[in-house]
Amino acid sequence: MAITDGDFIKLSYSGSVDENIFDTTDAAEAKSAGIHSPSAIYGPVTICVGQKHVILGLDEELVGKEVGATGDVVVTPEKAFGDRDPKRIQSFPKNQFKEKPVRGMSVKMDEMGEGTVVDVIGSKVIVDFNPPLAGQTLSYHYTIEEEVTDPLEQLKGLVRLYAGRDLEIAMDDGKVTITLPPGINYDRRWLLWRSRIIHEGFESIKDISEITLVETFKRPEKKEE
Repeated sequence: MAITDGDFIKLSYSGSVDENIFDTTDAAEAKSAGIHSPSAIYGPVTICVGQKHVILGLDEELVGKEVGATGDVVVTPEKAFGDRDPKRIQSFPKNQFKEKPVRGMSVKMDEMGEGTVVDVIGSKVIVDFNPPLAGQTLSYHYTIEEEVTDPLEQLKGLVRLYAGRDLEIAMDDGKVTITLPPGINYDRRWLLWRSRIIHEGFESIKDISEITLVETFKRPEKKEE
């Protein structure tokens, strides 16, 4: 059966620019390319087709394909990270930065968001707020590993996709319980995407009627004198 918008699938892929891999679901390939992250979870990623869980050009490529399909797609900037915008390269006084700015450093400016220091000239710091791959044509090699039809596995996939971690999740008669581990409220990524996970859980997984987040605190044990 052909894949359509709204279907959940497990997808393996590698993205490259000029044959240099910048993103992959394969741990060995990430190590070979020098982009491996010890904190990342590798292996096929669960996505909902049509929800832009991957680059638009790759997302569109998946529609109409069969489970097990392997292919390659070239993605132009307008369906990737967009064209480079010269107006998003700005100059700031060096004394505006808390840390000493150096080339390649990531910074966040209130009026522009996150950017990368591309040059330091005297007392001026040049920051590029374009995405690093803006203006680039990307190449993807992909495999549709399987279709995911179990609502619980679909939600687990959304949690891993957005939060970058696996959580304890149970589902009974449409009611979902997500058990939160200690300290998760200090996880910036979780706090940023929690609402999105819940929203897409209801929007994309019709069998879910309720989502409960459970956070448990235990009384600290007293140290013996």
